[in-house]
Amino acid sequence: MNRFKIDFDAMAWQEGRPGVRSKMFREGSRQLRLVEFATSEGFADWCEVGHIGYVLAGALTIDFDGTRLSFSAGDGLFIPPGSANRHRGVSITPGTRLVMVEDAP
Repeated sequence: MNRFKIDFDAMAWQEGRPGVRSKMFREGSRQLRLVEFATSEGFADWCEVGHIGYVLAGALTIDFDGTRLSFSAGDGLFIPPGSANRHRGVSITPGTRLVMVEDAP
């Protein structure tokens, strides 16, 4: 792999939970994930991790502690970390694909 090019096509998909898979590149304390949803089910648990991303295809709705926002292809998202920004996906169009830039755990 060229150090300047991330070849997602050469990477194997990893399943995080049923209906959600991803490919990830990690460098130091940062990671880039390609995420694909085959399910319309949201997430039961709240997330307090920060996310920066871009919706490549499909759509999803995220609940920000009672306020719901919808994102579709072409939308970017910026979610700061912390309990004040807790969030969870509540509906997802199957086939939705996101690119996420995150701090590595």
